[in-house]
Amino acid sequence: MTRRLPRAARRHWAALERTGSPVPPVVDPAALAGLPGPARRWLARAVPPGTPAWSRAELRMRGEIRLGGRWRAFSAHQLLAPGVGFVWAARTRVLGLPVTGFDRYGAGEGELRWRLLGVVPVLSAAGPDITRSAAGRLAGEGVTVPPACVRAAWSEGPAPDTAVMSWVLDGTPEECLVRVDPEGRLVELSMQRWGDPDGTGFGRHPFGVALSAEESFAGVRVPTVLRAGWGWGTDRQAEGEFFRARIEEVRFR
Repeated sequence: MTRRLPRAARRHWAALERTGSPVPPVVDPAALAGLPGPARRWLARAVPPGTPAWSRAELRMRGEIRLGGRWRAFSAHQLLAPGVGFVWAARTRVLGLPVTGFDRYGAGEGELRWRLLGVVPVLSAAGPDITRSAAGRLAGEGVTVPPACVRAAWSEGPAPDTAVMSWVLDGTPEECLVRVDPEGRLVELSMQRWGDPDGTGFGRHPFGVALSAEESFAGVRVPTVLRAGWGWGTDRQAEGEFFRARIEEVRFR
């Protein structure tokens, strides 16, 4: 329930809920015809004929996030509108005490806001660098809303099983390389995402997500097991992994 979210998160959540069409049309099968082969293979499998062109999804997930060098269990509630914005509100524990907060992107602004016991500030950040990093996150996480990905810009990838999905966010193209297996399952996403993973300054760094397992929600096949991190595809991939999650519920809108 959104009433359990931090007050500021509820405000941004409500704004995001007002985007999109309340009664979306059905996805046009002809929209898939011009896509690169791997993108067409994935979306034809994930979005069956007659699926509404949903532009948003509400997700619930559980998993582990690495904070302070340790993996910590979390639960999260997210509203995600590919190409528009997201609010990701989560709860974890540090030293046995609850830490709650949210990450968001919308209207050209990104923000992080986390508090201990709901009162003591732990992390608050905003500004151009946070916004650009959040925009990259939004571009990648769009794959959990396959009907919306039909309207992304697509181009051929460097290998037969890959394609490039692109969104223009805050005036900047954010490109994601997706890899699709022969049966049409999405198995990996990688990109050059804006961030500062090693504390040496913001810039574009390799980032990626491994996707495994999938479930059907309202007829749409969604990847449900995710592992994400910095240094993707390099010898620092293992140490850069910081996020592991299983999506438990998806409600399309």
